Amino acid sequence: MAAPAERPVVAGAARDRGRTADVLAAGVLGGCAVWALISAAADGGRPEGVLLAVLAVAAGFVCGRICGSLVPVATAAAMAFVGLAGAVASSQGVFGAAVTVATPPGDAGAVAALLVLAAGAACCAASAARRPRTRSWLWLLALVIAGAALPLGSVVGFLAALGVLLCSLAAARTRRRAAALAGFALLTAVVVGTGWAVAEQALPAGLTSSLEGQLTQHRVRLWQDAAALAKEHPLLGVGPDRFGDLSPAAAQSLDDDGKPHSAPLQQAAEQGAVGLALLGAVYGGLLLALGRSPCSTPVVLTAGAALTGLAGLASVGNALSFTSVTAGAGLLAGLATARRAVAAPPAAPAVWQDA
Repeated sequence: MAAPAERPVVAGAARDRGRTADVLAAGVLGGCAVWALISAAADGGRPEGVLLAVLAVAAGFVCGRICGSLVPVATAAAMAFVGLAGAVASSQGVFGAAVTVATPPGDAGAVAALLVLAAGAACCAASAARRPRTRSWLWLLALVIAGAALPLGSVVGFLAALGVLLCSLAAARTRRRAAALAGFALLTAVVVGTGWAVAEQALPAGLTSSLEGQLTQHRVRLWQDAAALAKEHPLLGVGPDRFGDLSPAAAQSLDDDGKPHSAPLQQAAEQGAVGLALLGAVYGGLLLALGRSPCSTPVVLTAGAALTGLAGLASVGNALSFTSVTAGAGLLAGLATARRAVAAPPAAPAVWQDA
């Protein structure tokens, strides 16, 4: 589906820039692991969760690069089916966390996140497929994944997955991937900034009340505790996985999971400003790698939309607390930045092809 003008992306200096983006992404992930150990050593935290998340992202990314160079469309389609199955199983308590009335609201973020990643994978496969019939079936799969969110009780997942589908359809007519990726980054910054403003009670009273009604007062109190801890320990934080031990709001709830249900606020509270910067750098590094990807622009922007949707869910929930979600994010990013193992014939575009 890519125009011949996109062929230079895979050659010469562009290829070197792609390798540079890979090195930067690897360095940032390594920095996340090292800083978690430093923060834990300083304040007695438990870094195992952070290390597992870093390992899951790295493993998923590597698998995505390998499979994306060999059978990208088939791998992306398989990921879509597995993500949908995982979301269904997760809603019944056998995969990830159960989504029941007694479960903290943030645990439903695992279902929404898996659906967004599954929809993104299906849309990536559809954007890259060469056969019209295959493409049509994959678009239908993405629509089914989005629709499945409603019976699973995830309205947010439905809206996010549908947004990924619409962005993917629009990406077919987009040629300036850098501007679109910058827009994704700006949207994520707005969501994170709004969450922080809610925690700091910096928004107008009417808007704050409206958002509290959607987020629940308990979650807002968790955010406020996280913001307070971040101010008290601005550099190192209180240590990984120690928020639940120090948060009054978390202590008052019997079924609380000890998370603030916001990845940026959790990083700021537990690992300080450096940890927060590293989290942002991971997202920025993935967008940079997508920008330098040899894959077609529709594939790149579809993956970017899915990762942005995941970032939004992680900003208001605990989606990144699930290994299946972090591994899926790495896998999708790896698929969308993979280079074909065998050079295509001169007349063929350097994009994913059907097996």
